[in-house]
Amino acid sequence: MQGDIVVLAGGTGGAKLARGMTAVREPERVAVIANTGDDIEIYGAHVSPDPDLVCFWLADQIDERGWGLRGDTFAVMEALRALGSDVWFNLGDRDLAWCMERARMLAAGCSATAALQRLKASIGVRARVLPMSDDPVRTWVRTPAGWVSFQEFMIRQRGAGPVQGLQFRGAERAAPGEQAIAAIAGASVVVIGPSNPLASIGPILAVPGFRDALAMTSAPVLAVSPIVGGGVLKGPTATFMSFASLDCSADGVADFYGQLLDGMVSDENVARLPTLQLDTRMDDAASRARVAERVLGFAEALAKG
Repeated sequence: MQGDIVVLAGGTGGAKLARGMTAVREPERVAVIANTGDDIEIYGAHVSPDPDLVCFWLADQIDERGWGLRGDTFAVMEALRALGSDVWFNLGDRDLAWCMERARMLAAGCSATAALQRLKASIGVRARVLPMSDDPVRTWVRTPAGWVSFQEFMIRQRGAGPVQGLQFRGAERAAPGEQAIAAIAGASVVVIGPSNPLASIGPILAVPGFRDALAMTSAPVLAVSPIVGGGVLKGPTATFMSFASLDCSADGVADFYGQLLDGMVSDENVARLPTLQLDTRMDDAASRARVAERVLGFAEALAKG
């Protein structure tokens, strides 16, 4: 199978799958299109949680807590608290430096894509990690208390529902990343990672151009279900699926993506699509490589079919 291996990624699930792909194929062949709807400007820094999470996973530098850089310290956050600041969004010192450098580059006229390429190169990431857009898009969630940014929903409100509304502000005016669209056009397979379909992949699909690119590619487009054993492994996926009146199952995930898909990867069969039934938990390097290899084999079979 030649051409790019493209992964659409939100949070941890997509990042783990991307790491599995770089374990079984040359990293330079892997392009990860990452959600930037969760971005936030804080502490004089520009934080881009999903692209950064992908980079830290690909560099094998992710901390055991599941975010940030392994072994990071939190002296700046502690100092801010001592000064009376409301520190609700935690960033490690090295992570903060990374995000402050991004803010500096953006202020100097660098695109989000170019800034991320410089940052990821500093930690030895060879795969392409591509923001979905160089234009600002922000995810907002309406709860019974009103509209809040996605980070406030996840951290201040701990992702507690019910969710009553979801907006990707700025998406209608955003242009898709040129390199991201080019990667899809040249792909041998496009895999939608096991991320929250609505809140993590939804912002990517809301940017004009991505749905058309996925519909037009000759490569098989697959989705890996974030639901395993009838439950969600991480995050408020079930809450968002309920808001969209979707069943919290592989069928519900397939319904959300609709005609974009050529196949599903899940531990349960999806009646209306070719399905690779597979335990998609990726708890260690061996399981990440196993899932990636099986997904690529499934894609190759679909392409030949």
